[in-house]
This record gives sequence, structure tokens and C-alpha cells, in this order.
Amino acid sequence: MAVAAKKLSQVTTHMAIAFGLMYVLTGSMAFGGLAAVLEPVINVVLLPFHERVWHSLRSRLRGRRLALLAGEKFSQTLMHAAVAFGTMYAATGSLAFGGLVAVLEPIINVIALPFHDRLLDRHLMPLGKNPCNSW
Repeated sequence: MAVAAKKLSQVTTHMAIAFGLMYVLTGSMAFGGLAAVLEPVINVVLLPFHERVWHSLRSRLRGRRLALLAGEKFSQTLMHAAVAFGTMYAATGSLAFGGLVAVLEPIINVIALPFHDRLLDRHLMPLGKNPCNSW
């Protein structure tokens, strides 16, 4: 139950970041809402395909574990940035706004989500019993 609550909270935080960034850049609640829904949904749809490709690569190239992990995280970041760019560009028609969001949105998520996770781990899950805690 606590793991599901944490995942739901992570998705909500991700959506809030997408909404807030889009709203700040455009001043439009409609575009903010569009980004808050579309960007995370597109990422969720694409992620299993991305993971399947990387799982296949890991099974074929077992000896290069660290390089494959770095490549997977880098390509996941690029995919996330491309989705953020596409969402903003589709909403505004602006390459400049699309590029700005493609850079800012993943960076904000990378900074905000670890703080979010620590806070939830402290309050939702007793220390030592958290299956998601990797620290």
C-alpha cells in the first residue's frame, strides 16, 4: 500500500512540475493542464518499449554492465526531453519554448523527485522496511 501511495505521489509531483513549468512559460492554465496530462502519459506509454530494448541489450552484452546502465539512463533522459519538447512545441508552436522545456523539465524532475522520495520514505515507510529505498 505504501509503495502504491509513493508511486501515485511521484506521478502527481511529475504532473505538477509539468503544469507549473508550462503555466509559467505560457501564462495559460489550459496549456499547463495539457502538459500535466499529456507529457507524463506519453512517457508512461513509451517507457516499456524503451525498457524492453535495454533489457534485450543487457542480456546480449552481459560484460558491459556499467556502460549499459549509463547508456540506458542517458537515452531515457533524451526520450524524456524529446517528449517534453514535443508537448510544448505542439501546444505553442514555438521551438524556443519547446527547447527550454526540454532542458528545464527533466532537470527540475531530477532535482525535485529525490527530495520527494526522501520525504515520503521518512513519513510513509518505516526505516529498514522500505523495499524501494536504495540508499
